[in-house]
Amino acid sequence: MYGFYRVGTAVPRLHLADPEQNAHEIIALLKQAGEEQCSVLLFPELTLTGYSVGDLFYQERLYREQMRALEKVLDAAETLPFAFVLGLYLRKEDRLYNCAALVYRGEILGVVPKSYLPNRREFYEKRHFRSGLDLRSESVRLLDREVPFGSDLLFEDGQGLCLGIELCEDLWALTPPSNAMAGAGANLILNPSASNELIGKAEYRTELVRTQSARLYCAYAYASSGVGESSTDTVYGGDALIAEYGSLLARGERFRQENQLVTADVDIQKLRGLRLAEGSFADTPREPFRRIGMKPLPTPQGIRRWVDPHPFVPGNPEERQHRCEEITMIQAHALIRRLERARSRRAILGISGGLDSTLALLSTWRAFRILKRDPSQILAVTMPGFGTSERTYRNAVALCRALGVELREIPIAELASLEFRAIGHDPELHDITYENVQARARTEILMNLANKEGGLVIGTGDLSEIALGWSTYNGDHMSMYALNSGIPKTLVRYLVEYYAGIDESLRPILMDILDTPVSPELLPTENGEIAQETEKVVGPYELHDFFLYHFLKYGAEPDKILHLATLAFEGSYGEETIRHWLRIFLRRFFTQQFKRSCMPDGPKVGTISLSPRADWRMPSDASFEPWIEDL
Repeated sequence: MYGFYRVGTAVPRLHLADPEQNAHEIIALLKQAGEEQCSVLLFPELTLTGYSVGDLFYQERLYREQMRALEKVLDAAETLPFAFVLGLYLRKEDRLYNCAALVYRGEILGVVPKSYLPNRREFYEKRHFRSGLDLRSESVRLLDREVPFGSDLLFEDGQGLCLGIELCEDLWALTPPSNAMAGAGANLILNPSASNELIGKAEYRTELVRTQSARLYCAYAYASSGVGESSTDTVYGGDALIAEYGSLLARGERFRQENQLVTADVDIQKLRGLRLAEGSFADTPREPFRRIGMKPLPTPQGIRRWVDPHPFVPGNPEERQHRCEEITMIQAHALIRRLERARSRRAILGISGGLDSTLALLSTWRAFRILKRDPSQILAVTMPGFGTSERTYRNAVALCRALGVELREIPIAELASLEFRAIGHDPELHDITYENVQARARTEILMNLANKEGGLVIGTGDLSEIALGWSTYNGDHMSMYALNSGIPKTLVRYLVEYYAGIDESLRPILMDILDTPVSPELLPTENGEIAQETEKVVGPYELHDFFLYHFLKYGAEPDKILHLATLAFEGSYGEETIRHWLRIFLRRFFTQQFKRSCMPDGPKVGTISLSPRADWRMPSDASFEPWIEDL
């Protein structure tokens, strides 16, 4: 469903050198995985025998018992709809290979040998096994069947899942085999492992798995042998990890004495979309692989996965603080470069007492502090009009005074009235013309002041407004440098809050600004209060930012965005409400592209940007109907 697969990592209770008992544990976990609606299941390295049996690998009895146990497992798996990977060792041409077998419906579809064999300190795998790195286009006789065998195998289910296997040390190698697998299309890498526990090794192992999933734009599952392994010289903890594109989705409990199954739902559709749109994945050389087909694997009926309702905002307070610091530095230094190159004496911006102009002013003020320039060289202009409330006006004035910037007040009512008369518009008709005349009047004043003062007009519009086209063309749509253009509205709030936390003198003003409803203030006030709230017109920004992220990041289908949003905002918005605002988002996103096609320069701060020069290119007359027909 929507490209999700439920991946499981299983760590069975190990009976060292006793394949029959191990088969019982494996079968029990297979049944549990079936009840959990797993799509793919991974067991540790050398699952049937244990990793630490030493020279018993040479014993005919152990090998024969392993094959008998394997038959039992295959018989039990005949009715299971999912695929699983089992660790075993095989003989071929009087050589031993440490392998992983992919099993589906009781059949072994292929066997992948380990490529890199650790042979140092506590490890001496080359004593027993031979590397399979160069084995390609081969087969092996296994339980009276000829089975594809080699390091060149990938497994596909015809629904988008492409599965590759590497074993333990392969991930630690200078060039892991999974690199080539991913380049050939593998989007889920499974790693059966036997990794012992040392001080700090668990953290390093986790980072390897996590970063490999990020580099390869893939999901990566890792299952390591548990405490049943020999503790003669080493201890094994049974680490079980599942990561996706740099995020650790699930981790098991190490040192557990009983069977353990850990599952996570991975988004293969998202990963494929990221590969199309992000990085240099498409330039990766494609090595030849044999592709083994299987019937479509089961997908979970319900998604067991936390869906972040605010994907632009880190949930961890420390990470969020760091993100805010980084963004403000990007903004400040971007503006410094533009001011110096333009040889501008002053920065000029309209200040309304709202969130966006507050952030733009604060970041400009920070840039001037870095430059050690007098903040009075910043010219903040408040331009009260027909809809300006006392609250926003008061906050704008207080903020400018607290920052020490020059504040000028230029009312626009008279100028707007002259424009109304010039174009023959009835000022009692509060339509789009009424609003846009005011917005363009403000921009005209700022541009003319910039000429007069030798300054640069700083734009205040944010990424969310740019996505929705919530700006007046050649009004607040236009500036000489769009400082907030890479920052979505949900993140703007936290950035203003960040400034409130680092300067106590600003805190009361900024907290009141944060509590003020978002509004362009272009319609007359009602008893001195804001009469026009943006989110009542275009919808909640937290929804639009969610839509924007999933739509642009990996090209998610509208019905998938709807489903994910329903999960993310459960208890806050109903499905029909989300559906309504999603249709609005898609319609506005398509129809307002003409504004983005000529938007001013501005710094990119995150992975998503709508700059027509750097990130997003689309025709202004593209149809939106196909995107909303199923909503």
